[in-house]
Order: sequence, then C-alpha cells, then structure tokens
Amino acid sequence: MARLSRPKVMSLTDAAAARVKSIIDASGTPAVALRVGVKNGGCAGVSYTMELAERIEPTDEVIDDKGVRLVIDPKAVLFLLGTEMDFKVDRLSANFSFRNPNETAACGCGESHAITPAAAEALEAGA
Repeated sequence: MARLSRPKVMSLTDAAAARVKSIIDASGTPAVALRVGVKNGGCAGVSYTMELAERIEPTDEVIDDKGVRLVIDPKAVLFLLGTEMDFKVDRLSANFSFRNPNETAACGCGESHAITPAAAEALEAGA
C-alpha cells in the first residue's frame, strides 16, 4: 500500500531563494542556513522571524529548496506547514513575504498575524 508523502513545511519562490543566497554570501559569517520561525508579538498574535544560522540543531526541521537551506525550530513547524516564502521589490520597499495557509488574520501594517497550527496528523502523513 502506497503511503502519502509528508507535506513540505516551507518552500521558496525563485526570488526568495536568490535573495537568501545573496544575504548568506554577503554575511561574512559561517552561515549554513536561514532560520525561520514565529514568535509571539504584534497586534495580531505572532510575527515571522528570520536569522542566519551558523549551525543546525539536532531537533531542527531542515528544508532544502532551490539551492537554499532553511531550518525551522520544531515548535514552529505546525505554524508554518505549507508556507511559501517570497521576496518582492517595489518602488518603495523590498521585503520577504509569507503565504501561509494557516494564517487566519493579519494586522493592518502586515507585521503580525494570527496563525492556527496545522493538525499534527498533517505531519504524520506518510511517516
């Protein structure tokens, strides 16, 4: 009997992958990945976090996509399941954005979001 494959926690657009690569290359640090997570805060509940990771912890979720390595803290996996990270440039700004199917609301400024964790069963598919 064939098993379902486990859903990908996160993916990157081509623009996001190119920008992450350039940030890591220009960082001047021994960064091995970009760490993505969520933290409590803001008017809607949580904010996305990003920082360069110099090492991968044994409990981190590791994602390789388009030549870029992301690491996700296990506490953030259910909040980020199915999220696509993009990088957009317009006349007045350049920033990363997240298309998260678990997001239920966002504040007016776009800095914080309400996210309902995915069901744990979604991770167990195919396990």
